Amino acid sequence: MSTQQTTDASGPEPGSPGSPGSALEAAGLESAGAGESVSGGLRVGLKSRHLSMIAIGGVIGAGLFVGSGSGIAAAGPAILVSYALVGAMVVLVMRMLGEMAAAYPTSGSFSAYADQGLGRWAGFSIGWLYWFFWVVVLAVEATAGATILHGWMPAVPQWGWALIVMAVLTVSNLASVASYGEFEFWFAGIKVVAIAAFIVVGVLALCGVLHSDGAGSGHGSAGLSNLTSHGGFLPNGPGAILTGILMVVFSFMGSEIVTLAAGESADPRRAVSRATNSVIWRIAVFYIGSIFVVVTLLPWNDKSIVQQGSYVAALDSVGIPHAGQVMNVVVLTAVLSCLNSGLYTASRMAFSLGGRGDAPKSFARTSARGVPQVAILSSVAFGFLAVFFNYKWPDSVFAFLLNSSGAVALFIWLVICCTQLRMRRMILRDDPEKLVVRMWLFPYLTWATIAMILFVLVYMLTDHDGRKQVLFSLLAAAVVIAIALVRDRAVRAIVRRRPSASHSV
Repeated sequence: MSTQQTTDASGPEPGSPGSPGSALEAAGLESAGAGESVSGGLRVGLKSRHLSMIAIGGVIGAGLFVGSGSGIAAAGPAILVSYALVGAMVVLVMRMLGEMAAAYPTSGSFSAYADQGLGRWAGFSIGWLYWFFWVVVLAVEATAGATILHGWMPAVPQWGWALIVMAVLTVSNLASVASYGEFEFWFAGIKVVAIAAFIVVGVLALCGVLHSDGAGSGHGSAGLSNLTSHGGFLPNGPGAILTGILMVVFSFMGSEIVTLAAGESADPRRAVSRATNSVIWRIAVFYIGSIFVVVTLLPWNDKSIVQQGSYVAALDSVGIPHAGQVMNVVVLTAVLSCLNSGLYTASRMAFSLGGRGDAPKSFARTSARGVPQVAILSSVAFGFLAVFFNYKWPDSVFAFLLNSSGAVALFIWLVICCTQLRMRRMILRDDPEKLVVRMWLFPYLTWATIAMILFVLVYMLTDHDGRKQVLFSLLAAAVVIAIALVRDRAVRAIVRRRPSASHSV
């Protein structure tokens, strides 16, 4: 193999052979000054305020606004326990990922770490599954955003709005990483302000400053009685907590995005450390805090929670005018934020896969602005294709895509746990000074988290919708892993036939 002067992610391999730091730095990113090029041709363009909002906004998805009502209806006030348990699991997973990302910041994040810790097959498989997950999310969020916009301006067809939204965010991502960061800064800012205002309004209502009877009439006071009235805290039994877990677990996907984005900041290790340390209060405030407000302001079995949406129903109960339209604006912002981050995340994972030879090398080439244009365009092309499937065959082809990506989040968290078990020893052996973020009570909490994730996966098999998601996702994972194993075997065969190739660089 001859060397080449292109801006792809393959480059000379630094450091000693076999060192995890060397391999990750060759395939990933090292910190650089603002505006400088980092390893692989990507440029530093994300400021500290961008990373802060990406970290905060990453845990606030559209699912929190749209899907929380169904969870409350299924579990009652006990949905708080469901959110707390999943939140604790995500905190532990993020701590493990933060340990690895602070040591070796890279655009491939957990995929690159799995490559080094578990083997090429693991990095290849989880990288492509993660890319697939976000490509499908692009279609889901584009359709959701188009539905809201079509309701406001019906003259433009729904598919037209989906096209416009994806086109605008594609142009933004193609411009520069700073454009992505700026869009996400404002999108995330709106979500944060909206939830903070919602919590403040809820607390004022609970304290009697604003009045609510829990049914939207604007009279009386809700107090805390709704937590224990109407059948008690566990109206549907303890098993409803597990049902609630299945309904809320996937709304937490996205918290890991900051570890991919940190590589394009001036101080990635500091950014990862801050994001990892703050994930506890972010989940406590934005998820558990806001849901606590809903279930205290309204009886859990109030039909408006599902019909109007939990946040709209809660705002209506304290007499906030035009609550529905206000929340539609917030939900649209959350959708656009998810689209923006999804396209960024999918393209950076494709970029990393290309740099490691697990995807076409064109994916790892960057423009003069340090943007992986081919990776972005390829990701958005599959996103457009998924949107087409959603409009043409929503109950067959797209339903299959949706189900086959449904359990990918849990697979990724499981791989992060298993990788961290290996990477901790490798970091201590080769670069102990880089262990600036440590997983608590290692390895006991790591094993406990693995057990929690496996329990959720097994429990999903007892649920009708969950069973389909697990089985189809396992099928998708099996196909990708089979491709990875066949590919590795073919590469090893080629290397055996050409033993001198390694000396020709």
